[in-house]
Amino acid sequence: MVRQSNCVEDELEETDADTQELVDDMKSIAGATPQVLTLKEKNEGEENTKIIDRKKSYNSKSFLYKFDGESLYFLDKKSRTIIETFTVEKLVTDSLIISNTSRACETRIFVRIK
Repeated sequence: MVRQSNCVEDELEETDADTQELVDDMKSIAGATPQVLTLKEKNEGEENTKIIDRKKSYNSKSFLYKFDGESLYFLDKKSRTIIETFTVEKLVTDSLIISNTSRACETRIFVRIK
């Protein structure tokens, strides 16, 4: 993931210095380490945070996924229930832009890494 927007920024039309400082603090809590989303064969996926110069990933989470052409569903591996639903804004060979269906102002942008 190269960029993620959140709902706080959209709700605040005008920001003073204190409000902007609060928003910046909230962004810094999320961390600057990019997340990696791997969509594998057989509708299996993995989301993790890569640590630079380390072979192991941090905060790795496995899931199943389903893509119906317009929406991307993340499913729990055991129960096969929907964990999250995303609307696919753009899907091309080198990038993916998705918006959370329950929070339309939350958008994630992914680019292919080689």
